[in-house]
Amino acid sequence: MTNARELALRVLQATDAGRSKSDTLLHQALRENTMERNDRALATSIVYGVLRYRILLDFVIGRFYHHDIAKAAPVLLNILRIGTFQLLYHDKVPGWAAVNECVKLARKYKGERMAKLVNGVLRKINTDSVRLDEWLREKEEAEKLSILFSHPRWLVERWLLSYGREKCRCMLEYDNRPPLFGFRTNRLKTTAADFLSNPLFSGIDREECPLDHFFFSGDFSVFETSLNEGLLSVQNPTQALACLLLNPFPGSTVLDLCAAPGGKSTLLAEMMGNKGSITSLDLYEQKLLKLANHARALGISIIETRAADARIFQPEQQPGFILLDAPCSGSGVLGRRGELRWKLNGDKLRELTILQRELLDHAATMLRPEGIMVYATCSVEPEENALQMKSFLERHPEFEIDTDCSGLPERFRKEAEINGSLLTLPGDLPGFDGGFCQRFRKKPE
Repeated sequence: MTNARELALRVLQATDAGRSKSDTLLHQALRENTMERNDRALATSIVYGVLRYRILLDFVIGRFYHHDIAKAAPVLLNILRIGTFQLLYHDKVPGWAAVNECVKLARKYKGERMAKLVNGVLRKINTDSVRLDEWLREKEEAEKLSILFSHPRWLVERWLLSYGREKCRCMLEYDNRPPLFGFRTNRLKTTAADFLSNPLFSGIDREECPLDHFFFSGDFSVFETSLNEGLLSVQNPTQALACLLLNPFPGSTVLDLCAAPGGKSTLLAEMMGNKGSITSLDLYEQKLLKLANHARALGISIIETRAADARIFQPEQQPGFILLDAPCSGSGVLGRRGELRWKLNGDKLRELTILQRELLDHAATMLRPEGIMVYATCSVEPEENALQMKSFLERHPEFEIDTDCSGLPERFRKEAEINGSLLTLPGDLPGFDGGFCQRFRKKPE
């Protein structure tokens, strides 16, 4: 039977090979293996810990690995990362156990010679032998933060330039914390107060959220039944801000572009009291099937799913409201997507800004005069947010910024009233991811 560390190794190897997202691979591996709860938790912690702390782990390993670490076999490097992560971050795992299990993995996958190498390297690593303050003292700020918080240097440099040292450090720290789950109670079936008054949830750790109908918890499994019954949805409140800024009324005609996995579409339907119509558009039919199934569980009947390219789609009638949740770098949600920070680069960012521009330009043609459009991303990069908005307005004089933010809770209105937009940085508010949204109005003809 596969143990926790070997399962983690296989998931990490598959993730590195680009076979699928780490979440998908991990959940599939856990379903296929019978493990006790503690072993499942250990495997999960190792996978996400190694993905988050890759730069730091490699930096530490490099101090004790007397060869070129860049030339190490990928499986050997991941075994060393698994061991180093446990030695530095898992107080409940005895050091000898972490070393011995990794030696066994090395013997199985690379032979006796590599097993001896892993043993030699890991036995030198402990909280006393790792002297980060000393090793990082002479390095410049961007490189120091990159290693210490395990983010690509180019991204750290961008955040230092855009947000300054204090905010940058706060964002980096937030990305490395285990994220809380955001839950949204379905206002069509219950209220937050009634739902949380259930004695089943009385002993569960949870945190309040400044948005109505939302709360946080680190425990997912206890709420699975409620999710299946349509009483809850999983959604980070940052994603909800775009819907609250759009603020469609019951009876509205709404077009949700790039809608999957559907959290925004279903929230809009709940806000509208399940009255009106919402067309949820996405490229991928399979993702839309999941959206439709969840909508049915929630008791929502006004959502119609359509599989199409949002750059060429033509609606039967011009909607009064458009939500464009654009594909983006995801730099505001790096804490939830462990491997994403290693896949981003400048070229990818430029490709995404071009796609966003194309989506915006076509969305502008679909909205009826005097209609409302909200553009949203889960990015904190200016090119995808404020600069993209500036460029859009220059190309489309028929649009103007709309500062009507009456759908937002009071604590968010002050920012939105300035220019109709909200930017949330990771770490700004407990539990909130990074993200951006901007409200526009199309001028009368």
